[in-house]
Amino acid sequence: MSTLSYHQQRDIENVKHLRELIRELPPFCADFFRGIEPRTSSRTRIAYAYDLKVFFDFLLKENPVIAKMDMKDISLDHLDNLKLVDMEEYMEYLKYRFNDKNQEVTNKERGIMRKISSLKSFYNYYYRNERLVNNPAALVQLPKLHEKEIIRLDVDEVALLLDEVEKGDALTEKQKSYHEKTKLRDLALLTLMLGTGIRVSECVGLDIDDIDFKNGGIRIHRKGGKEVTVYFGSEVEDALNDYLEERKMIIAEEGHESALFLSLQRRRLAVRSVENLVKKYARIVTPLKKITPHKLRSTYGTNLYKETNDIYLVADVLGHADVNTTKKHYAALEDERRRSARNKVRLRED
Repeated sequence: MSTLSYHQQRDIENVKHLRELIRELPPFCADFFRGIEPRTSSRTRIAYAYDLKVFFDFLLKENPVIAKMDMKDISLDHLDNLKLVDMEEYMEYLKYRFNDKNQEVTNKERGIMRKISSLKSFYNYYYRNERLVNNPAALVQLPKLHEKEIIRLDVDEVALLLDEVEKGDALTEKQKSYHEKTKLRDLALLTLMLGTGIRVSECVGLDIDDIDFKNGGIRIHRKGGKEVTVYFGSEVEDALNDYLEERKMIIAEEGHESALFLSLQRRRLAVRSVENLVKKYARIVTPLKKITPHKLRSTYGTNLYKETNDIYLVADVLGHADVNTTKKHYAALEDERRRSARNKVRLRED
């Protein structure tokens, strides 16, 4: 039986996957990934590798000097000779392209911004290390982002969602046949996410030993490997206790014995499975809102902010490294709070 924790195992799998991705890129790219390793998670480096692959694919398809070359033969000299116009052509290319499987791919503002940001980091690394004379990526202006409306559940929708998980009245006949087997698990999982604001990856990574009922907390692994304790209230405690009574009776598959949330195959629940179960219940309660696990996190953050008016507390509990991220998310609530003040002060009695 493996002595590695779920998080250690995932990190090893990510590192193996990253090595495969790097092998597809020009050889000099390995230096970049070694250089950023101390400051980034394996998941972040995987995202960089995918983004850079798109950039090199673009050069092979669109750049007259590099076109028809093998990707492995692209050198730093080739990158040094690119101009700002090449970067702007790349931004245009990102809006609409075909991938390796000849499937159409479109990127909106945020997708383009992420890929250009990856390219800027990539160029900066070699420029700082004096391996490039030119840095055309630094001249690229990032696309203007239009603020997305934050979708979250209203208070009554939260209650309706949990009622539906408990009763399953509106489920299809096929869904009802599974519902009895997963009801306590689903209720514990959704109550936990709505009651603590933890990320879906943090939720599926929980082990039974991570729950501390004495102090009302759960130990979670944040992005970047930081371990923190998040505290929960009595509703979450009750739902977890009910599920754990059932969980004690389940013999998990080898390697999954410590996992808190198990699938019907008695293996640790996957992120995709949680996304599907959130969608299944939310579609019944609020069909016009596209609710995902991240929207449950936004719902918790909104409710906490409404109750405390403390943006720094919300940032801390949600694990945001920068409070400006939190402020951006809850700017609409700030505005709502300011608007509510308009009739508080009466100038004349009626």
